[in-house]
Amino acid sequence: MTFSIAARCPTTGCFGLAISSSSPAVAARCAYVRSGVGAVATQNSTDPRLGPAVLGLMAEGLSASAAIEAITASAEHIQYRQLTAVDALGNTSVFSGIHALGTSSWFKTDNCVAAGNLLASVDVPARMVEAFETAKGALGDRLIAAMQGGMVAGGEAGPVFSAGLLLIGAQNWPMADLRIDWDVEPISRLATLWTVWKPQMGAYIQRALDPTEAPKFGVPGDE
Repeated sequence: MTFSIAARCPTTGCFGLAISSSSPAVAARCAYVRSGVGAVATQNSTDPRLGPAVLGLMAEGLSASAAIEAITASAEHIQYRQLTAVDALGNTSVFSGIHALGTSSWFKTDNCVAAGNLLASVDVPARMVEAFETAKGALGDRLIAAMQGGMVAGGEAGPVFSAGLLLIGAQNWPMADLRIDWDVEPISRLATLWTVWKPQMGAYIQRALDPTEAPKFGVPGDE
């Protein structure tokens, strides 16, 4: 019921994750990032505890592969889960349990890993990675392109209704945490929301760090 892509930008060191599902509010349960550490998706009969657990192990120095191996060796009901991870060196890893729903598959390269379940085609994750690697622009642009590529390849076996984009950079809070929680065209809506947020993103980071150096809002009292 979900397909996602987790990635690292080798130029900036930023991490990001984009995801879509037929279930509502998918990004609230499935997407996790940590500055300087990595990005993790936990999906298919989702256990939200697994994302922070994998990130915690990577923060201790484990690779994406070693962290997922450690979690899958001990977590309950692990054969009902899918996990993907990318670490601070761009290493990627994936686990897909035998009880993943419907047609499930994954595809990974350095700095990028995609996976899904209840898919229209086993080719969807590979097409997502291909779209990500050929897209131009910032990490968010490339993740949106990957989601659009996944939809062109068939997406889920049925309609999707929620989508999200999560990005983190040098600060310990997200640069972008954009969510479409229930809509008939969530990926298109997410792409539009990204175009609105992207040119403002840097200003909001600067307001947090030093509002005296940030662009003004242009409202009364903003002097």
